[in-house]
Amino acid sequence: MQRKLLQHGLMPHCPAPRAGTNNGALFTLPHTTLDTLFFDLQQGNITPGAALADLVRQLRPSHADKHEQAVMNMRALSWLLEHNADYRQALRSALLELLTQTRQIPLYTESGILANTGFFSTLSKRVGERLLPMPVREDSLQDRFGRLFRWKRDHVWLAGIPDDTWQQLWQAMAWHEEQDRTGWTQTRLQMVEAVQILSARVTAIGLEPELVRVYPDIERFESPFLHLNAAVLSYADSYRQALADGTALAEDDKHILVLLEQCELILGKIRKNASRNGISVNLTYQALRLLQSLNRLRALLCLLEPDHDPARNPALFHLLLDFARAENRKYSVSDVFKSNTELLALQVTEHAGRHGEHYIAETRREWSSMARAAMGAGLIVGVMALIKLLLAQAHLPLLWEGLAYGMNYAIGFIIVQLLHFTIATKQPAMTAARIAAALHQQEKSGSRVALDDLAELVTKVMRTQFVAILGNVLLAIPTAALIAYGWQALFGTPVVSTEKAAHLLHDLDPWHSLALLHAGIAGVYLFLSGLIAGYYDNKAIYRRIPERLANHPLLNRLLGKHRAWKLGHYVEHNLGALAGNFYFGLFLGLTGTIGIMLGLPLDIRHITFSAANLAFGLVTLDFQLPLGQMALFAGGVALIGLTNLAVSFILALWVALRSRKLSGHQVLPLLPLLFKRFIRQPLQFFIPPAGSPAEPDTEGSKEA
Repeated sequence: MQRKLLQHGLMPHCPAPRAGTNNGALFTLPHTTLDTLFFDLQQGNITPGAALADLVRQLRPSHADKHEQAVMNMRALSWLLEHNADYRQALRSALLELLTQTRQIPLYTESGILANTGFFSTLSKRVGERLLPMPVREDSLQDRFGRLFRWKRDHVWLAGIPDDTWQQLWQAMAWHEEQDRTGWTQTRLQMVEAVQILSARVTAIGLEPELVRVYPDIERFESPFLHLNAAVLSYADSYRQALADGTALAEDDKHILVLLEQCELILGKIRKNASRNGISVNLTYQALRLLQSLNRLRALLCLLEPDHDPARNPALFHLLLDFARAENRKYSVSDVFKSNTELLALQVTEHAGRHGEHYIAETRREWSSMARAAMGAGLIVGVMALIKLLLAQAHLPLLWEGLAYGMNYAIGFIIVQLLHFTIATKQPAMTAARIAAALHQQEKSGSRVALDDLAELVTKVMRTQFVAILGNVLLAIPTAALIAYGWQALFGTPVVSTEKAAHLLHDLDPWHSLALLHAGIAGVYLFLSGLIAGYYDNKAIYRRIPERLANHPLLNRLLGKHRAWKLGHYVEHNLGALAGNFYFGLFLGLTGTIGIMLGLPLDIRHITFSAANLAFGLVTLDFQLPLGQMALFAGGVALIGLTNLAVSFILALWVALRSRKLSGHQVLPLLPLLFKRFIRQPLQFFIPPAGSPAEPDTEGSKEA
């Protein structure tokens, strides 16, 4: 490369590098040298569009993460342009020709901004365009720009280039030497038109019924969304007049910027109110589209300022990076899904977290209350396990058998909920959201005290989880055993045959069966049921279901106004739990049926039902098994429970952390603290300390 430059007379005396330049960077560029490219461009051997594409190709590093190489390439280009006036003139002409021969407005108003088609339509559109891409329009700057930066990770290396390197390149191009002002005038006119289009869209989005429902003041006459369009129209007329007359701008953009700030303030209130009034995918979509439009408006107004100089203000380069990222990711389905479901996920996990507070025993009284609630659930599960065994003996058609199993589970779990009992495995999906909220609070405060408080919270969760599992299992086993003995005494035959009993016990063997895999599947269902519960709680608030029930004419006639109100109040606080239990039951019941239909080894293992099956199997075989084998089956029950809890907790915590833009690494500082606590005070992880303050009995508020 150095030899080439010497041949062209660019480095006759090897001058010392100027401040902000790096001559060594010249030797990182590809073998097809930049001076040859510019020479061909000057001679007309290559079109301006092809030259720009080749230039981007040569500036692109060998790997997107090699930011230093990208910076050195950019500095090499800056050095070359700075030392050759013909080259910088050729590059300026190529860029101006690209601007004057294309429609620029779609790039400014569409690239990186969600379309007005709705969430699901946008998803399907991206899938379709990914399979069958749209043809490139030569008269579209958006398409031409996307073709320049066609590598899907171009935005990564562009983001690694610092502002001063971009500004150095802008200075090296010496735009003050350019005599042709037509391209810049046309660009500014199209930017002004783009500003008008964006302001009209902002006004329309700001008055969407979804947003008005959450923040009714938005449609009042003094709403900034209504005034924004008028202010932009006046500004645009003034700007065009100034360009035509060559005079100073009569009206600046200060009033528009004030209105944009007010619009952003209202958007913040909408997102805050959504925590009380519920959220939907469509509301999240519109809010995100509004935010993107406001940001783009602000960026274009910055570029339109008469005294704007990219050599001092990097706004232009930030906008180019936004365009590159948008074009690289324009077919990405995951981006649309992630950005539009983030707020909904936060709301769902928030509702789950509020239920999770009921699963955390603060005092010994609450701990004892949780134990009683878990024992009640264990009693009901013992009966549910009996019903499932009887349904299996009925030999129903396959699909009906699966539905019968599912309804048995679903009705049983709903009864547990109605009686305010507790299924231990439902706790992790709820408490994980509560822990994530506390971790987020600790992350914001960053104090050691907050981390200690979080460790205390985890300790409380673990001992509450322990007593809940203990209560479930200690009642499920004797309940099932008593049922088995009573059945045998009443009917003269065991509940299940010896072959079925052996099969039930074999399914608990952690080494010679798929018990742990099936326990993991049940853990996934536990996690999903927690999300479903949060989703329906959010839906009840968002759709105003409690108010609609309380004011329903038919319900008021049948139940009376007060009872209708009580029904609405109950639904508001329990719809999510009821829905989660119902779907969880169906998941458990239908998995085995679906596995048989697909020819896959799919099934579920749940600790409480496994404990009941252990009792049924041992009673039928009259405990005539080696002690080691019985210990193996009991250990299998314990491992099944551990797998249930671990899978559901990890998944729930991951979703809760992601919804708050946290990562799993932020949990790591907590682990040494918990370990030290366990070494010093192991009993606190199982039993609340004796000095725990007494609090009012909250047994009635516990939710299954």
